[in-house]
Amino acid sequence: MDMITIGKFIASCRKEKGLTQAQLAEHLGISDRAVSKWETGRSMPDSSIMLELCDIIGITVNDLLTGRKTTMENYKELAEKNLLMMRQSEERSNRTLLRLEVVIGLISGLTLVLCIMAAALANVNDSWVAILISFGGIQFLVAAMFCFYIEKAAGYYECAECGHRYEPEFIPSMFAPHMGRTKRMKCPKCGKRSWQKKVLTKEAE
Repeated sequence: MDMITIGKFIASCRKEKGLTQAQLAEHLGISDRAVSKWETGRSMPDSSIMLELCDIIGITVNDLLTGRKTTMENYKELAEKNLLMMRQSEERSNRTLLRLEVVIGLISGLTLVLCIMAAALANVNDSWVAILISFGGIQFLVAAMFCFYIEKAAGYYECAECGHRYEPEFIPSMFAPHMGRTKRMKCPKCGKRSWQKKVLTKEAE
């Protein structure tokens, strides 16, 4: 996915419609700085406004992701290629988030241990002991909540019974029995409980 090519294509289509960056931004309810970033290849339009953007500048989503207007002859090939690239991008993003979760967990756990050791070994009064232990505990709890959020948001869980892949609700996910990144949860599609594995992409069903 060539963001520079896509950016130039967005700019070209916008100009064909006689719109300025500010006018396009106003239609989409965003800042003209965001449009400028797209057109210079520094970022991509968010998926939540992609369809509206394409409708305004008169192209398809496949055209947008390809960076040029597609013909019927190569439409299927380019659509499959774009779908593959989007899945690979999602997989990379989710893998990075899950690695971040591990790093945060290790750092917060080590900080908690160091605070407890410092409180136990340092020659300080009881108030400092309480402060050290409280600091270690609070930062650990905050980090744990953040890690739970990453765990929920990065990727999907796959039902062992029906194969449905979904993003679980926060509370059921947090309190579900788990082994590593495999959790025992109720599938929203088939309604059965099973040990569900974490997967990085959502297959078309």
